[in-house]
Amino acid sequence: MKEKPANESVAEPSESVFSDDDEEEGLVPAVPAATLILFHEEEGVAQSPRILMVRRAKSMAFAAGAAVFPGGRVDADDYALATQLASRFGHELADAAARIAAIRETLEETGLAIGLEHAGGAAELAAMRRALLGGVGLSHVLEQHSARLTLSALTPFSRWRPNFTHSRVFDTRFYIARTIGPLPDHDVDGHENSELFWIRAQDAVARARDGQLHMIFPTRRNLERLAQYDDFAAAHGSTHIFPSRRITPFIVDRDGEKHLCIRDDCGYPVTSELLDNAMRD
Repeated sequence: MKEKPANESVAEPSESVFSDDDEEEGLVPAVPAATLILFHEEEGVAQSPRILMVRRAKSMAFAAGAAVFPGGRVDADDYALATQLASRFGHELADAAARIAAIRETLEETGLAIGLEHAGGAAELAAMRRALLGGVGLSHVLEQHSARLTLSALTPFSRWRPNFTHSRVFDTRFYIARTIGPLPDHDVDGHENSELFWIRAQDAVARARDGQLHMIFPTRRNLERLAQYDDFAAAHGSTHIFPSRRITPFIVDRDGEKHLCIRDDCGYPVTSELLDNAMRD
């Protein structure tokens, strides 16, 4: 979700705001997007896992300078691949396309192959990344390198679908995945993002609270939720208790102060924040 100036409006809650399906009546148009929350767990280490984040370049129109999870919009080639894979693996089309986008964007932005199997080594993976960054569609890259996708490596965690009356609104599906053991070479793409770092959810929440990390509203809420879990297994287990449901933030006036709120049945420990604070750059 994009931070917005105070003079832009937010839709008041309605039945469509709290819908769990793809009903779009009453909502402003949104661009389908996907993001990946990647856990890194070290074998034999009894510590909470670290989560991969990137810092957006200050030149970007969306979330400039913010710490976010890797991700981006779902493109036409993602949908083309999804039409081939969705029915075969039991995914609905929108979910399959979003999983593919999350896998592709993570490779583009970080160089890490999550949910992507290939026979080559680091050099081939780097070549695949270069091709994607050069505008080659993922379907062509997979064919050229005899690689394949494993969509089941990603687990749906949440879905955020704002209803703001500005021009850039994303319907973003959040997925969780994990990698264990030594990490292969990875680095930031240097275009959309300026920094890549691993951080524990609890530390990220603390740094955001202290003003050391700039985060947009959905990122903060998701990190607060993640901070409740000791490891990936606990986070994964939470998706059975709180299946991914569409979240559309709304405004409530409390004692003369406006609060930006989310639904309270999705496992989030913090469900409202002063609007001025939530929209602060």
